[in-house]
Amino acid sequence: MNTTINPLHDDPVTGSDPGFVAALLEAGLPVDDLAEGDRAFYAYRLRSGRLIGYGGFECYGRDVLLRSIVVPSADRGQGIGRDLLALLQQRAYDQGARQSWLLTETAAPFFERIGFKAADRADAPQTILATRQARSLCPASATLMTRTIVF
Repeated sequence: MNTTINPLHDDPVTGSDPGFVAALLEAGLPVDDLAEGDRAFYAYRLRSGRLIGYGGFECYGRDVLLRSIVVPSADRGQGIGRDLLALLQQRAYDQGARQSWLLTETAAPFFERIGFKAADRADAPQTILATRQARSLCPASATLMTRTIVF
């Protein structure tokens, strides 16, 4: 992890958390299904308590859909997103996930730098394709990406 922000810690938040919803809306990310079940969301903070991002996931056995990952624009470019993503994947791994999936319209280059590869939707598990994110919230033009979870 980047020592500038180490250690990060996370606190569970609900899908209706006002700060979380505001951060997603500001980033142009979907908020319509946040309150639905089987989702885990976290607020990430520095040791000082300063909020530096949010993220979440939906676990489907060995597959996990990473979602709602956002770092405030003023804090981008410092490795925070990479570190936040590692913590999310660790939580998903602890729940049995071994393969990460995500959909993005704008951040494919960021995810490629940390080992994600674009994938054809036909190659994704049905559990991922059946999520509301994949079915309706993210447009067909969104890039589907995947990465094996390894530490």
